[in-house]
Amino acid sequence: MDMNIELIKSAIPLLIAGAGITVEITALSVFFGMLIGIIVALARLSDVKVLRWLGNVYVDFIRGTPLLIQIFLVYFALPSIIGSRVDAFFAAISACSINSGAYVAEVFRGGIQSIDVGQMEAGRSLGMTWWQTMRYIILPQAFKRIIPPLGNEFIAMLKDSSLVSVIGFEELTRRGQLIIARTYASFEIWMAVAIMYLILTFTVARLTGILERKFDTK
Repeated sequence: MDMNIELIKSAIPLLIAGAGITVEITALSVFFGMLIGIIVALARLSDVKVLRWLGNVYVDFIRGTPLLIQIFLVYFALPSIIGSRVDAFFAAISACSINSGAYVAEVFRGGIQSIDVGQMEAGRSLGMTWWQTMRYIILPQAFKRIIPPLGNEFIAMLKDSSLVSVIGFEELTRRGQLIIARTYASFEIWMAVAIMYLILTFTVARLTGILERKFDTK
């Protein structure tokens, strides 16, 4: 079968625009996911039983249910509770951020627990509070160690963000679907979409490697 090169060339600008939206969704989702994740990680490491329980329930529920269902809950189920329609962009970012937060929480928890307990004891012996020790001593060291898994989470979210196409959000996958609906060129367009995802994930992997070397995370 001959590939329609001209068709692919004409579709590239639309796909690049979709790829930009995919990167935007991913970056915002991982950013907010990191904020959620560090809070949940600290809750799960807390001595307060209620906080540990809430953190465990959140992580278990999010990791135990598909992202697609979480998107449906935010976009279709939430409006019936709040009484108004939810914007597709808000639903996409919210669902992906909540999903990412559960995985990032485990990354942060593992990173924090990998730091020698003597670090916390040393900070407390210097008169620092638990939070001060965590903020100035533990977290900076833990962050260096979690760069590789955070990079993996970014790559995973890049690919998983394609699921927001089910609510009509026009990221890379949705743009590909719309072009195919108009041209019926499934093979050419899906190959172009796949290559764009490959370029994005490869770029993130290389950037993660640069950060690893910069912070000497070995």
